[in-house]
Amino acid sequence: MPTPQAKPNPPGSAGARGGDSALSAARQSAAPAVKAAAQAATQWHGQPGALLPILHDVQDQLGCIPADAVPTIAEALNLSRAEVHGVVSFYPHFRTEPAGRHVLELCRAESCQAMGAERLADHVRQTLGCDFHHTTSDGAVTLEPVYCLGLCAQSPAVMLDGKPHARVTPDKLDRILDRAMQHTQEAKA
Repeated sequence: MPTPQAKPNPPGSAGARGGDSALSAARQSAAPAVKAAAQAATQWHGQPGALLPILHDVQDQLGCIPADAVPTIAEALNLSRAEVHGVVSFYPHFRTEPAGRHVLELCRAESCQAMGAERLADHVRQTLGCDFHHTTSDGAVTLEPVYCLGLCAQSPAVMLDGKPHARVTPDKLDRILDRAMQHTQEAKA
């Protein structure tokens, strides 16, 4: 799906519903989603293809792209809300709800599949009690598919909280998850 190109408003123009003045007001908003969207839109304002960097910035700051952020982003880029929502819902990386305390990404690419990733996927879904794109009932882990971590020669691979792990077996994955949970418990203490 091609990314809609932003149609930047000329300086001083009103845009869809207020342009620069609306963006300025949104930056002062008490709503975190609106404020984060306005800050990201201001940073990327006028840049070609600004939608994806804005969405990444909002998700990095808030852990997701809340529905409240979409109107501000759409207005800043002179796009419809449907165009922004379409991009958010098209890319599996973007989420509209916060992730768990840990994000486990399991590679689903061909090399990992050939080396046992499906067995690993079955194991982790059973262990966590949730499927891909979901979070455990206690909010501890969000399970996401990913389609190549660049560790093809060391398949199957996973990434936990941004750290890659190679040649992962069900036992090794259990140890990785146990360590992550222990670190979370120690941080709480």
